[in-house]
Amino acid sequence: MSDLCPCGSGLVYETCCEPFLSGKEKPKTAADLMRSRYSAYALGAIDYLYRTSGAKVQKEFNAEESRKWAESAKWSGIEVLNITEGGENDERGSVEFVAHYEVNGTNFNHHELSFFEKQNGEWRFIDGKIFGPKPIHREAPKVGRNDPCPCGSGKKYKKCCGQGKV
Repeated sequence: MSDLCPCGSGLVYETCCEPFLSGKEKPKTAADLMRSRYSAYALGAIDYLYRTSGAKVQKEFNAEESRKWAESAKWSGIEVLNITEGGENDERGSVEFVAHYEVNGTNFNHHELSFFEKQNGEWRFIDGKIFGPKPIHREAPKVGRNDPCPCGSGKKYKKCCGQGKV
């Protein structure tokens, strides 16, 4: 028996994403394309990522950077969170997912909302919105090392309350 597909479908790779990556078949839905693109990262099939991208993405595509990123990671799974349209009879769709991977022993999660569109009858990746940690918003302005200490001592921050802080 063969190995399971990296896309997390629970199916054997040869009957799941392999026909897409080899070019024998075309993904029928946006979700199929998204899952097969995850498998392409997991297996280092960078040419597939380029082929299944829209013109704007292809123009900005850096195969070498994509290859380095894909090869540096140990891909550990994907969770599909939401699918909006993107069926066989649709022209557009989106898939929200979290891809899990490890680099140098540190686990990472790539949370993205990917947008897909049919072009000449084939699904293409058009764009993505990456979700990351929320930026930190300070309650008070940042105190610089050489600013007066906010405690009112009259000393510079670095010589007062800022001692020992990097």
